[in-house]
Amino acid sequence: MTATLTKVAPAPTAGTAAPQRRARRRGRTVALLFVLPALVLLGALVLYPVLFSVGRSFFDASGTRFVGGDNYTEMFRDPATLKAVRNTTVWVVVAPALLTGLGLILAVLVEKVRWATAFKLLLFMPMAVSFLAAGIIFRLAYDEDPDKGVLNAAVVGVHDVFRGTSSYPTARARDGQGLTEGADGSYRTTATASPGDTVALGLVGVAPKDLEGAEPALAAAARAADPGELRGVVYLDFTPGGGGKQGAVDRQESGLPAMTVEAVRDGRTAASTTTAADGSFRFPGLEAGAYTVTLPGSNFAPPYEGISWLGPTLVTPAVIGAYLWIWTGFAMVLIGAGLSTLPRDTLEAARMDGANEWQVFRRITVPLLAPVLTVVFVTLVINVMKVFDLVYIIAPGPVQEDATVLATQMWLVSFGGGNDQGLGSALGVLLLLLVVPAMVFNVRRFKGSQR
Repeated sequence: MTATLTKVAPAPTAGTAAPQRRARRRGRTVALLFVLPALVLLGALVLYPVLFSVGRSFFDASGTRFVGGDNYTEMFRDPATLKAVRNTTVWVVVAPALLTGLGLILAVLVEKVRWATAFKLLLFMPMAVSFLAAGIIFRLAYDEDPDKGVLNAAVVGVHDVFRGTSSYPTARARDGQGLTEGADGSYRTTATASPGDTVALGLVGVAPKDLEGAEPALAAAARAADPGELRGVVYLDFTPGGGGKQGAVDRQESGLPAMTVEAVRDGRTAASTTTAADGSFRFPGLEAGAYTVTLPGSNFAPPYEGISWLGPTLVTPAVIGAYLWIWTGFAMVLIGAGLSTLPRDTLEAARMDGANEWQVFRRITVPLLAPVLTVVFVTLVINVMKVFDLVYIIAPGPVQEDATVLATQMWLVSFGGGNDQGLGSALGVLLLLLVVPAMVFNVRRFKGSQR
């Protein structure tokens, strides 16, 4: 039988306790000295502005008269502030959800791409662009003029491929020259014509670029109609260099090709055709009777100009689109990092049991990534609540109020013309109260993951 001997440490004596206490105090003092600069900066740059803003929110615009909670009451009576709250809600609901979803999809797909690193770098590059530069880029991209805005240039190009464009959007008829304008933008002859007649329809205001391929109209105007045929010519009633006679086809005047012409009788289109290069047209085989020759309004419709991306209706989705372009790479990289830590044996076991890729993604990948997805989502919620640069830069002045969020409204009220720092401080306090719960939630998630 053996006995186990335990060595008991001797109790500290009065002679050794004092040096230990001094060493601990010295350690705490050194630690405090190291932390002190950070505490000073934190107090000066965070704590003091917060406390000052809270106090300032209880005073009037001049800061001399105490008004209590009047600024907070006024804040929720102001239509512009209510619109800012509504837009901020749209941002919080839409942007983080879209970004998290896009980041998840891209992170999963990138794993199957051969050049995954280059693809990640390409998507992450917008994060290196400042919000100011990104705002300028998208302000130009969203320009309503198709010659400047790349998005409208693409939209107009696709539209014109399927719907076409009008032949002569700037053309019009002279007053008193035998053509009457209809309510739909069409032109019709004042007098009727019958088979065997020849009519000349003169227009003005045609741009030179619309005359490419046009031939002189004089020969077509002089050609007589065959029996049972109604024919005529549509021409530019303007002689380059001056001269000529209004209402008559002169030698140097061009025909207007590709113009749609209709013969209308009793309100019904009896025949339709398109003018030739010299502007001539003919309706053979018409029944005897009186016809009105009509140039439909489609010949003169203004060109399609695209979508008003920065109008009151679409300005907020347009700015959110710019935000997605910047932050999608961030979400993808964070979720991709979480994806790389997933147990591969679990995924392979599911595949061996017969699960397809969609089932593996929905039932295994997403649940295992739930903590990462939550952190990404909450981080983006905090970020979108403070968005300012993109909204202020992209939204034009006339629709600035339609796109405003709490951060821009706070700046506009305080410094952008309102000059009411009391109300602006109240808006800042409101924004702080909205951000703090999300920040606390995120901090707890980080602590939980560390444990």
